Amino acid sequence: MKLVESFYSLQGEGKNIGLPTYFIRLGGCNLNCRWCDTRYASDRGEELTVAEILDLCIPYPRICVTGGEPLLHDDIVELLHGLLESGKEIVVETNGSLDLSPIPEDPRIMISMDIKCPSSGMDDRMLLDNIPLLKPKDQLKFVVFDDRDLDFAVNVIRERQPICESIFSPVGGMDLEPLAEEVLLRRLDVRVLPQLHKVIWGRRSGV
Repeated sequence: MKLVESFYSLQGEGKNIGLPTYFIRLGGCNLNCRWCDTRYASDRGEELTVAEILDLCIPYPRICVTGGEPLLHDDIVELLHGLLESGKEIVVETNGSLDLSPIPEDPRIMISMDIKCPSSGMDDRMLLDNIPLLKPKDQLKFVVFDDRDLDFAVNVIRERQPICESIFSPVGGMDLEPLAEEVLLRRLDVRVLPQLHKVIWGRRSGV
């Protein structure tokens, strides 16, 4: 597997925001999102075995496997089973374009799936049939730039009716006021969150 970086930080996004977490960032991505903030992970990484990555995780109870796109890796299921056998709580962050069914069904795994909105340029690559595979413990994330993105996200939720929480964040992760006001105006039952790591440490990687 290609490991771009691993680091201990606070979870910056989603329902686990603020929780100390060890991050495994795998290299390679099948999308080219306009607003990508981890473009450095799309085409690099050090080749490590699953066993070597599992060794890095030993001291940490909570693991986030992210990318890039983790589901591109043939060994991802082996890695997840290894983490489960070690008693870890796991978040798998995935970009919404690949089949979720290989991910083991286990209450200790939370799937954090993006749906790319039109401003990303990748909305036509989304595999919306993944949404029924999400469980109440999982989360569906939308990064919103403008009203067109917001309308798109609302339509996806209304048409697909996910049973997990839907989370809206602004592009860049910090300017919440316009999005928050629209969510309240439209009476949307979604969670509005920042990217906490950017609030604390700015835009540098490895946090």
